[in-house]
Amino acid sequence: MSAQQTMSAVLPEWAPPPGWPVISRQHCREILTAPGQRFEMETIDVGGVPTRVWKNAPPNLRAIALLGQSHGERVFTIYEDERVTYDAWFRAVATLAHDLTARGIGKGDRVALAMRNLPEWPVAFFAAVTIGAICVPLNAWWTGPELAYGLADSGTRALICDDERWDRISPHRGECPDLEVVMVARYGAELVGATALESVIGTPGAYATLPLKALPEVAIAPDDDATIFYTSGTTGRPKGALGTHRNLCTNVLSSGYNAACAVMRRGEALPEPRAKVGLTVIPLFHVTACSAGLIGNMAAGNTMIFMHKWDVVNAFQIIEREKVNSTGGVPTIAWQMIEHPERKNYDLSSIEAIAYGGAPSAPELVRKIREVFGALPGNGWGMTETMATVTGHSSEDYLNRPDSCGPPVAVADLKIMDADGSTELAAGQVGELWARGPMVVKGYWNNPDATAATFVGGWVRTGDLARLDDEGFCYIVDRAKDMIIRGGENIYSSEVENVLYDHPAVTDAALVGLPHKQLGEEPAAVVHLAPGAHATEAELQHWVASRLARFKVPVRIVFSAETLPRNANGKILKKELFALF
Repeated sequence: MSAQQTMSAVLPEWAPPPGWPVISRQHCREILTAPGQRFEMETIDVGGVPTRVWKNAPPNLRAIALLGQSHGERVFTIYEDERVTYDAWFRAVATLAHDLTARGIGKGDRVALAMRNLPEWPVAFFAAVTIGAICVPLNAWWTGPELAYGLADSGTRALICDDERWDRISPHRGECPDLEVVMVARYGAELVGATALESVIGTPGAYATLPLKALPEVAIAPDDDATIFYTSGTTGRPKGALGTHRNLCTNVLSSGYNAACAVMRRGEALPEPRAKVGLTVIPLFHVTACSAGLIGNMAAGNTMIFMHKWDVVNAFQIIEREKVNSTGGVPTIAWQMIEHPERKNYDLSSIEAIAYGGAPSAPELVRKIREVFGALPGNGWGMTETMATVTGHSSEDYLNRPDSCGPPVAVADLKIMDADGSTELAAGQVGELWARGPMVVKGYWNNPDATAATFVGGWVRTGDLARLDDEGFCYIVDRAKDMIIRGGENIYSSEVENVLYDHPAVTDAALVGLPHKQLGEEPAAVVHLAPGAHATEAELQHWVASRLARFKVPVRIVFSAETLPRNANGKILKKELFALF
């Protein structure tokens, strides 16, 4: 039994409303996907594999951009005192798209995007993908060498970044041989070797004054390449997951399908669509925020609010002032909002939903969201290789099964396989989770070996250990991959361990995840030093911090007098290390 299941067993049971559920999940699916309905499906060939897809999904991200333009003077993004309407955003997108085209950037070229959540982010993203270029959103927390690796590995020709990222990248410009065009936003000093983004599109407050242009004419098929999101592997360098326009556009209807199921399960009529306001506090360089968040919000005409840096009290102020309807991202955010003593001083009644993914959450949190905010909790499962949403879990279904991540959306399939991937296991049995559907990416950029090992006949081997119940609800039990998830950020143990091994005093090292109520878990290390060598915890933490992003630095380092315990194959027995903490 997993830790989540154990906790669920000792909590008071949630009592469903009388008569709930009114209809089964299967009946929901039959009604919503019937011929002529919004969520109708069809089976087509995708990469040689018969694939069930949403028949009415937008064909590409150009169509999403035009949907965005249709929302006109509705506010699209809010960042501090900067408010950008959909019309103003589209003017900036079209202007930048034409500029990139004039600089020789076109279909298939990589355009990297490295910045915090700013109004410029969705402008740069859509300027790239609407001309058929492949956008490469890089982790804004990466160090200079990490960013340079992403630029070099992707063969990026154009980079659009903010001032902080340029300061990190510029010393490594020589390591990026394909990089020709650099545009930097919000740089206060004189730029050398780069162009100020403002010289092309102006500041966000002036986007509305740009001339209205049509997007450059480019033919884009649904299965053309659209993005490369980097996801670290358990060994070696980060891998770039190559996503298509279909992958991202699938999420528009997947999110709507999940919401419709929740309404139908309680016997209510589907509501008329209305624009909502969301507080986005997770980085847009993650597929959750970009694919499941940005794309769906644009299609619906919602307002997205960005924060310079997460701060609970500031979030309360924004929610009260802007009448925010939804927020979340990772369980950390919800916990901090629930437990902060200032919460009672703000009117947070506009909150309708708090949803998250990217990290496991305690069943206690699911019920507290309902109890404290009167809001509906939401969760889901996906990964970079599935461009976010595969399962969806919200409302009464989530309260009823708080240790599940929900069932797959109608166009997706899940199965549980044995260790060697040859036999499908029955409901209730634990094995490796495999997933397929139109959200699964093509493979890894320039990495055929890793692609062949992970993507099999349309299925992606997730590396997660899970089980399915008789109704198809998925329960993530553990991770087969050697990975720690800290507040939604993936930390791959081998990457940190390799840095520790590079220290002259360290001869043995292992990274483990320590439970943390808000963050889910935090990285901690056990090291063995060479005979006669000396190093302190602070010294090794500084060593890691100078080479990797801050969130990857071990919060604790324990020193072992002996070499670390291993099995017969030489693999460190990490479960035996937890006693040291």
